[in-house]
Amino acid sequence: VQLQAYGGGLMQAGGSLRLSCAASGHTGSTNYMAWFRQAPGKEREFVSATRWTGTTTYYADSVRGRFTISRNDAKNTVYLQMNSLKPEDTAVYYCAGGRPITSTVRRESSYTYWGQGTQVTVSS
Repeated sequence: VQLQAYGGGLMQAGGSLRLSCAASGHTGSTNYMAWFRQAPGKEREFVSATRWTGTTTYYADSVRGRFTISRNDAKNTVYLQMNSLKPEDTAVYYCAGGRPITSTVRRESSYTYWGQGTQVTVSS
């Protein structure tokens, strides 16, 4: 499975960005797609996740209500719509694919496939 993330950029606080993650290859080997982020000097952290089927989604408390994860099944693409951006959202954002169980959806180690990362910078 190959993952290509794009859509990052520079935005002022309060603005919006949409990240995209295009999946190719044997996507059937994954049942969840997720977004993680890593800020400078910090560990990578979970942001959001969705199953390839159904409507179940997960969010980190820090982004719930501001970010929305969605997917386009026909395009094998997952999106992260980021609204009301804050300077603390500044990070490299990674998409990931894997087969976690419900209790491990937020764990980085649950994901086998990773995109290359896209930089999001939010200025105050």
